[in-house]
Amino acid sequence: MRAMCDLVARRGDLDQRFTPAPTALEGMMGHTSVTSNRNASYETEIALTGEYQNIFVRGRADGYDPELNQLEEIKTFKGLLERMPENHRFLHWAQAKVYAALLSQERELREINTALVYYNVSSKTEEPLSELYTAEALAAYFNAQCAQLRTWADREVAHRLRRNLQLTALQFPHPTFRTGQRVLSESVYKTASLGKCLMAQATTGIGKTLGTLFPLLKAMPEKKLDKIFFLTAKTSGRKLALDAIHVIHAANPDLSLRTLELVAREKACEHPDKSCHGDSCPLAKGFYDRLPQARIQALERGMMDREALAAVARQHQICPYYLAQDLVSWSDVVVGDYNYYFDLYAVLYAGTVMNEWRVSILVDEAHNMIERGRKMYSAELDQQMFEAMRQEAPKSLKTPLEKLSQAWSSMVQPQVAPYEVYPAIEEDFELSLQRVVTRITDYLALHPTDNAASLLNFYFDALQFVTLADAFGPHSMFDITLKEGRANLLQANTVLCIRNIVPAPFLKTRFDAAQSATLFSATLSPSHFYSDMLGLPDKTPFIDVPSPFSPEQLDVRLVTHISTRYLRRRHSVMPIAQLMAKQYKARPGNYLLFVSSFDYLQQVYELFTERYPDIPVRQQSRMMTEQDREAFINRFTETSEGIAFAVLGGAFGEGIDLPGDRLVGAFVATIGLPQINEVNEQMRERMEEIFGAGYEYTYLYPGLQKVVQAAGRVIRTREDTGAIYLIDDRYSQAEVRALLPTWWDIR
Repeated sequence: MRAMCDLVARRGDLDQRFTPAPTALEGMMGHTSVTSNRNASYETEIALTGEYQNIFVRGRADGYDPELNQLEEIKTFKGLLERMPENHRFLHWAQAKVYAALLSQERELREINTALVYYNVSSKTEEPLSELYTAEALAAYFNAQCAQLRTWADREVAHRLRRNLQLTALQFPHPTFRTGQRVLSESVYKTASLGKCLMAQATTGIGKTLGTLFPLLKAMPEKKLDKIFFLTAKTSGRKLALDAIHVIHAANPDLSLRTLELVAREKACEHPDKSCHGDSCPLAKGFYDRLPQARIQALERGMMDREALAAVARQHQICPYYLAQDLVSWSDVVVGDYNYYFDLYAVLYAGTVMNEWRVSILVDEAHNMIERGRKMYSAELDQQMFEAMRQEAPKSLKTPLEKLSQAWSSMVQPQVAPYEVYPAIEEDFELSLQRVVTRITDYLALHPTDNAASLLNFYFDALQFVTLADAFGPHSMFDITLKEGRANLLQANTVLCIRNIVPAPFLKTRFDAAQSATLFSATLSPSHFYSDMLGLPDKTPFIDVPSPFSPEQLDVRLVTHISTRYLRRRHSVMPIAQLMAKQYKARPGNYLLFVSSFDYLQQVYELFTERYPDIPVRQQSRMMTEQDREAFINRFTETSEGIAFAVLGGAFGEGIDLPGDRLVGAFVATIGLPQINEVNEQMRERMEEIFGAGYEYTYLYPGLQKVVQAAGRVIRTREDTGAIYLIDDRYSQAEVRALLPTWWDIR
């Protein structure tokens, strides 16, 4: 019943003004408070069903008072009732009237009082709204709602049947599979058929995107999958997925498949200077009135990428971002960033759980998931920002903020070291922070507009902190950083951080909710490291897909007589410069040098330009914009020559495609180990406690993953040839060499 009303009964403006909602516990307690005040004959949780042609509706009414002949739909809220968005009111009345229609039919009532009982969880007061309806009027309303739903349901059933028939007969878009691509495709199909997880390591060049999407589409009918989520770390990954869908469509022109691209709100927004409500943004005004036709038109297009959705939204004068959010429910393939499924408030994960969707997920460039997962489940509070906000906060918040300030100062006062990890979050501070969150929530409910950005920013940071504090465990650390020495602290210069170390406990629930999952990347070795860190099921299979490249294509040389360790770095600059110049003169072309830091880069760059002024060079800078990065890459052409200097692990170490003569070689003057500092050393100790492999999990595996990704920029097609120089004495170590690709013929 709720799903039917949500689809057909919403009207009015889109209104995304922040209005704190009751928690699930507050909602349940609110319902109990209302029903406990009713008379002894009052009935609760009344199961109701009804039919209209081929539509079957079921639901549970909150309450019915036989003495008053009143059906009650109870809604909890915070703040002022008049602030509730109009589209919510339309939805609530629709639910109440449908329940009243079903109850009057079941009990053969001629008429019935239909009430919306709004319960304010803060003031503990009821605000009822009631209307008397005849059974005939309610039946007509119910039938009208069902008729709208039937039109939509018939469309959806027909699409599903057509889609499944076409996917069963889906043809691979090329005459043959590439080397390794068939192995990957068969493994993905088997994984989906068994409802399992899979890790697949596959180098660039085999067509990983098409090799994972195609078999999963073939598996959709058999496994009764509702949706495929293709999740990426970067915009380039989204484009590859959409391109693969276009290729499949080209080979199967009648294919009925709905593909949706999810784009961040700031990139989709047409009016960034306006707020998301009808009084400010013209695309929010009447959004739900125009949404049904826009939804139909978008779905008829099939390919709903950013440009297509913008065009549809423009035609119907509605918000393209929230149109895309609505279309998630009706799409077959959804392409978007990791955060849409994996983070704390992920919309795709929430939809999967609430709607019981059967989904399969594809995780592109899955080596990025560890660091992204850590960021999703970390939280930070800055004392200076808090104190500045506190000075300007509304008077009604002064007392709880003052108590939090005292608890904060008391907690950090004993600390002398600039950085320290604590076994737990101090209870007084956590309780004070929870009280502040509650009080700000109540304040914002009463004052939803014109609030200072500093208050809202602190509130959202505090919400994240409190949520993660409730889930605090060995997977995370609580640390305090003094931003300056104690002499300059002035009681307001600390940063508190719940720092996630192992995202596995959080990500595990996401993988468990999916029917199957495939994680793929060119660098997923060793597999147990990624499985442990990402929370994959025990005994998740790992395949190392055969490379399409031959060792003869790539000249890999280990330069172990040069050390790039910090204490030896100044001695390495000249030998590295000489090595690069020698290789460039032997084969002029486009090269990349990767080093461990910008300072090191500058040292090598200055010496190289001084000694070899005839060789063209350019360097990555610390503060490059997206346009700067694009210009940097575009200078690699089939006819250009020169050496580009870059930092390993930065924007140019992965995710860029430079086939043919656009890149003929790379020098990697580091083994990529993360910097040794207090945070990483604490992480190493925690990794040692959990996995018994602190150095490997903190330093070695993440470092070599960056090296292999960077080296992977050189060979992109079966026609490419090139050279890679791995420069560091540690490349002579067996444990380091074991992490390099098996198809390399290393000299």
